[in-house]
Amino acid sequence: MKLLNRKVAIVTGGSGDIGKSIIETFVQHGANVIFTFLSSENEAKKLSTKFSNFVESYKIDLSDFNSSENLVKYVIKKYGSIDILVNNAGIIKDNFLLRTSKEDWEKVIKTNLFSVFNLTKHVVFPMMKQKKGSIINMSSVIGLIGNIGQASYAASKAGIIGFTKSIARELGKKNIRCNAVAPGYIYTKMNFHLQSKMKESWIRNIPLKRPGMPQDVANCSLFLASDLSDYITGAVLNVNGGLI
Repeated sequence: MKLLNRKVAIVTGGSGDIGKSIIETFVQHGANVIFTFLSSENEAKKLSTKFSNFVESYKIDLSDFNSSENLVKYVIKKYGSIDILVNNAGIIKDNFLLRTSKEDWEKVIKTNLFSVFNLTKHVVFPMMKQKKGSIINMSSVIGLIGNIGQASYAASKAGIIGFTKSIARELGKKNIRCNAVAPGYIYTKMNFHLQSKMKESWIRNIPLKRPGMPQDVANCSLFLASDLSDYITGAVLNVNGGLI
């Protein structure tokens, strides 16, 4: 059974591990996917080549308001609709607050939070015309509990949760759903840099005693994108092995 048959999805940050897993899962369930990237051009080419009939890459700086509008216009013109938006793009600039530069703070907030506002704002009108849509915002367990040395990342991911709940209330009457996914410790390249002791500490605190995989996040995103979650909006689904 294909849960997303003939649906059109935009997935941001598609060249990362979680993004790639979401794209592959959506395609397996019948969706056409346009994914965005900024710097990982080789990874983007590999992915779009692998699923050439169903996947298209789009290079963009999502923190730019006008560029985000142009992306939405392009997708509507080519595909006729936007059924699903997954705001997955994000970066980390870890540092203690006293060592965090203004530039790093602004970069994290712009990439992780401004991009969600920009793209969500522009997809709302076509979704309203369709009288249906699913918006999925990628938050994090860090946005719920905070973490030492990750004030900027935590602030951006907590902001996404507040944004998600507000948009869900605002757009529910238009049959547009907006939910957030909050991954915990997921085994990705982004986490490869963590020291062994830190990884062991994280895993000790996870009731399931293992890290999650990108596919775990993709499965949750598939559920929220599909009609199986048709009566769910404003929710934050934790994919963290019971960490909180």
